[in-house]
Amino acid sequence: MKMKKLLAVALTSAMTVSLMACGSGSTDTSSASASSAAPAAAATSAAAAATSAAAAATSAAAAATSAAADSGTLSYNSIELGTTGTDLTASIKLLTHHTDMLKDDYTGTSWSSYLAEFNKMYPNITVDIEGITDYANDSLLRLQGGKWGDIMMIPAVDKADLATYFIPYGTVDDINSTVNYAVQWNYDGQCYGIPSTANAQGIVYNKAVFTKAGITELPTTPDDFIADLQKIKDNTDATPLYTNYAAGWTMGAWDAYISGTATGDPDYMNNKLLHTTDPFRDYGDNTHPYAVYKILYDAVSKGLIEDDYTTTDWEGCKGMINNGKIGCMVLGSWAFTQMQGAGDHPDDIGYMPFPITSGSKMTATAGPDYSFGIAADTTDDNKLASMIFVKWMTEKSGFSYNEGGLPIAADDTKMPALYDSFKDVTLVVDNPAQSGEEDLLNKLNSDSELNVNNGGNDKIQKIVEHAANGDESFDDIMAEWNTKWDDAQSTEGVTAAE
Repeated sequence: MKMKKLLAVALTSAMTVSLMACGSGSTDTSSASASSAAPAAAATSAAAAATSAAAAATSAAAAATSAAADSGTLSYNSIELGTTGTDLTASIKLLTHHTDMLKDDYTGTSWSSYLAEFNKMYPNITVDIEGITDYANDSLLRLQGGKWGDIMMIPAVDKADLATYFIPYGTVDDINSTVNYAVQWNYDGQCYGIPSTANAQGIVYNKAVFTKAGITELPTTPDDFIADLQKIKDNTDATPLYTNYAAGWTMGAWDAYISGTATGDPDYMNNKLLHTTDPFRDYGDNTHPYAVYKILYDAVSKGLIEDDYTTTDWEGCKGMINNGKIGCMVLGSWAFTQMQGAGDHPDDIGYMPFPITSGSKMTATAGPDYSFGIAADTTDDNKLASMIFVKWMTEKSGFSYNEGGLPIAADDTKMPALYDSFKDVTLVVDNPAQSGEEDLLNKLNSDSELNVNNGGNDKIQKIVEHAANGDESFDDIMAEWNTKWDDAQSTEGVTAAE
């Protein structure tokens, strides 16, 4: 588990951020000229009274804000946007993986645009945003270094440690009534993370390339998909499947498809996988993790990927697929808008279900992307300002929709058009682990070093390497993974079933 490994890393690499927040009020004063001393004295007395009253009002408002900011009473559902904290002056810092949104040439809605809108409602709350490129690893170092800021996208921490680093937004039951997909960062009945957006797992593709290749129906099975990739290779100049091997983190994205997408079972990822012996075996029906990873192995071994996978370019691939040089990429729905905005052919970009049919129906895992966590060691005023900003991002900003995500606010029904191909697909949300096993997946990941759905980029990259070199069969790779997983279960004393 990365968190355990990183605990041994020297904390001198973590940056310490100094933050300041204060409440303030201002009172306008004016002087009036008079022809006699008495009226002047009266005017002075009245002005003093007005000043005193204004000061009292300011003091009362500050007291109310202070009470609302108290970490013992602050909750997401108690905040009324446009009313709560309007007297608050604060400066807060957000750490984000969305470095692209900080660039002037970002084709979607940039961070600066969101902040400008936020400040129309809360002009005295300043939000400083820092983007981190290697977010999964660097954010953990920053987190453990302390004083990193006020809001971050929660990285892969043990759930038992959530209260050490973050404040709760409220009870799980309360948050579930107002926020969708708030299932990932719950512990001991409390919710510590609000999703920034939510994704359905599918494949981003170029519709014009598929048409030119002679593909008339979207694939529903692994065999159909591989056959379609071959058509793209035979009939177009496009790279059928772009792996994005060199980026690393894009490889780990394949893990997101092994749960609801490959099994149709909401209990698979956080419950059944933990107790299954040899989970990477061939189930014989083109389902489960075996079928997901075999698609990648087969595509590579058949030469249906880029000519040199070591030279892939994450930023460059966006324009390439937009301009018809790439057929498809296996990425979450969050990638759709980025590919659309990377060239002159946004209408050619489509999003399709991952080609596995479990039983008689296609399913797709749907769940939260990175979630906002608020620092436990910041000031009470900054906690309030941070929670206001998170709620504004959830309910007012349109961020999830703008980024091609599923609605986060429970009363939001606005679905992006990119999900048109999912009308007959059942979205499956992973159920949380049972009580007492909230961190078991992390432990098994650490012991096995497979890091399933937890930044396990290396193991997926090795699939590409072995398939390209032809030096290890796919079944041998899966057998190695099964051994590592079974040994990890034994180490943790897990009762496993076939």
